[in-house]
Amino acid sequence: MIEEKQRKTKSEIFMILVKTVVFMLLVYANVNKPPLLVHYHWLASATKALIVFLGPSTAVSFLRLIIIYWYIRKHRLKPNIKDNFILGINRIVSILNTAFGVIAFMIFMGIAPLQFLTSITIVAAAIAVTFKDYITNMINGLIIMFSDRLSLGDHIKVQDTEGKILDITLINVILQNEDNDMVIVPNSVIFSSVIINQSKQNIKKLNIEFELSHQHGYTPDALEQYLNKSVEKFTDYISSGGLTIKTLAISKEIARFKVMVLLNNYDKLKEREIRRALNTAVIRLSAPDSATDSTIGD
Repeated sequence: MIEEKQRKTKSEIFMILVKTVVFMLLVYANVNKPPLLVHYHWLASATKALIVFLGPSTAVSFLRLIIIYWYIRKHRLKPNIKDNFILGINRIVSILNTAFGVIAFMIFMGIAPLQFLTSITIVAAAIAVTFKDYITNMINGLIIMFSDRLSLGDHIKVQDTEGKILDITLINVILQNEDNDMVIVPNSVIFSSVIINQSKQNIKKLNIEFELSHQHGYTPDALEQYLNKSVEKFTDYISSGGLTIKTLAISKEIARFKVMVLLNNYDKLKEREIRRALNTAVIRLSAPDSATDSTIGD
């Protein structure tokens, strides 16, 4: 992985050098006006457009490498690290390159960018209103990238969705849930919602809710002891005293409980096995004629 990252960095440096050489040749041709540029006006326009694009784009690419190198050295990170700050810098560079490309295209078409922007002020305002949700998502995405609120690889819960952050784009945050499904959450939802970041807590919470009839006569303490026995083989993955029972509601006929388990670290496979063991134990509670009643009673 490190060797691949080094090859990618060398490739980026090589491309910057190539773009620099091409830019200097185009500037030289534009200043000296060779016969081809004089005779073919479209070629002269293309040369100016490429100069406008390659100059700022090359400078931004070079500045990006310097900033990322400085950031990695300052925080003593691995060269192949996936980090929000680096991701944010890459997104900004992409936006700037797109803007440079649009300006270059205007110049190639013979359109003065400043006059064009001035003449379409009303249209631009209408476009901004129309695409305000996308603009808001982009701004929120950049804020998320440059903050330490969320990071790539974090396991979070936002509203009813829970999963691992695979990517943060300018529009969405992409999660992978427990069923290995890819869930796309808009940045505006992430930015405005209450988020539980279990990775920042260095623990993982596992919750299961269930209901039991009063006729079984189970108490929270008895249920807690019974469920602790059902996950005894997973003690290395569960924090000491990390399994507790909470009574959520009591009605005339049933009581609703929540079993909460604190895991030492995030392990999707073990979490699935623990959840299955707890679900199996809860299902057995619903069988009054089984041996479970006497087990809990003891």
